Amino acid sequence: MALHKGSCHCGKVAYEVETDLAQVIECNCSICRRKGYLLTFVPRSALNVIRGEEDLATYTFNTHTIQHRFCSTCGTSTFGEGKQPTGEATAAINVRCLENVELSDIKPIPFNGRDARG
Repeated sequence: MALHKGSCHCGKVAYEVETDLAQVIECNCSICRRKGYLLTFVPRSALNVIRGEEDLATYTFNTHTIQHRFCSTCGTSTFGEGKQPTGEATAAINVRCLENVELSDIKPIPFNGRDARG
């Protein structure tokens, strides 16, 4: 595990997250495809918003179970929050928002979210 720093484009929202980036998924659901997300999932307790909690806006759709969080100033989609089927709070981190992560070194795992039923 490593501690990664992340932020939105304008810097109003900043966070730290502890993750090993062992599994990064590239989902083809309607929102992930349009936004180009690369996601890694962590327990919500591994995510610490350092600055800008009040600058985060939330978007939900479909079953309204995932809170897609984004900066209300620059629009950058930083992470999402939801619950595992077990009820555990989880965060979906947009790896593209993490500092010092070389995206070309990551081999994302395709996920067919377009056809997933939940």
